[in-house]
Amino acid sequence: MQAELDAADTLRPIHILGINEVGLESGNEGMMAGRVLPWLQATEDADVWATWEVEFRDVVILDPDNHRETAYNLTEHDLSNAENYEALKNLLIDLANRE
Repeated sequence: MQAELDAADTLRPIHILGINEVGLESGNEGMMAGRVLPWLQATEDADVWATWEVEFRDVVILDPDNHRETAYNLTEHDLSNAENYEALKNLLIDLANRE
């Protein structure tokens, strides 16, 4: 999806990255094996999961000031379903074009 978003004509760029929950650091190596998605680790001092009120498998969408705008949960909206995939992509594009 990142390549499609990069190709979209938007007012602001769209960047997808993953953030692992505090306490689950042991899974980082396996999560990154063979992937290019930027992956960050939340810490006790910078617990963005708590700050952004993240639920497991949320795609948290931020405004230009890095404040939570909304979330799209991938458990509820499996991206292997083409309609869900397009809905998330369009949501990201629409928000990136908002003035």
